[in-house]
Amino acid sequence: MVVRPEKLASYPRNLSLERPSGSITAPAKAVAELKDPVDVLWIATKTYQLQTALESVQIAPGCMVPLLNGVDHIAALRARFVEERVVPATIAVEAERIAPGRFIQRSPFVHLNIASSGEPVLGAIVARLGDLGFTCQFIPNEQTLLWSKLCFLAPFALATSASGMNVGQILADGAWKQKLSSAIAEACAVANASGAEVDAAQIRAVFDSMPPAMRSSMQKDLAAGRQLELDAIGGPIVRGGERYGIDASTTADLMAAIRSKVGER
Repeated sequence: MVVRPEKLASYPRNLSLERPSGSITAPAKAVAELKDPVDVLWIATKTYQLQTALESVQIAPGCMVPLLNGVDHIAALRARFVEERVVPATIAVEAERIAPGRFIQRSPFVHLNIASSGEPVLGAIVARLGDLGFTCQFIPNEQTLLWSKLCFLAPFALATSASGMNVGQILADGAWKQKLSSAIAEACAVANASGAEVDAAQIRAVFDSMPPAMRSSMQKDLAAGRQLELDAIGGPIVRGGERYGIDASTTADLMAAIRSKVGER
């Protein structure tokens, strides 16, 4: 477990995860720098922490699996490390850290999608995660893999953060439901122009099946006064809209509303 240097001395020797199905505890060695060879390095920072975190990687791992939000980080990682060692992946779960080494999973699901290029190395790991109740898939098209999450995450994060509502409240409010639907359409249009295969109707169906009380991480970060991943999540859609001539005005408006809230803090 690679942690910030200032956290190392007090970091616990065991990691614990509280899940709806029960708790998991496992020993983990905390280090401030990665100096020894490892088969797989899972990267689970915020997007704005990535460059600083990579300074702690003193030896290239056999395989890197970034679970960051957005799409732009893959090119940044491949520019720094051997391209074939970077295996894109996404994870969908409502979870948060409640203390050093202690985490809580609030959603009943964990969806982990990984690029098919990683199957030879990660197949056994994914099978074990499946035994823990994770839903795991290997996806051949990297653009579909990355954009499928962003087409869900961006409308979810932006709408909940701008409105201050949870998913159920947004779906029950006609105006906000329309904004959510428009944001989904914009994201999917940019995704498909970028080489992905994403169906807006399927994304909308996901929202209809979500726990009504679910809130986004960005919404929680905004309420707590923490830094937001606003550009990483909304930026690719707005910039993609400009690149491909696709209207992304709803996404831009939601981002502007969130920036206004940040300015009021």
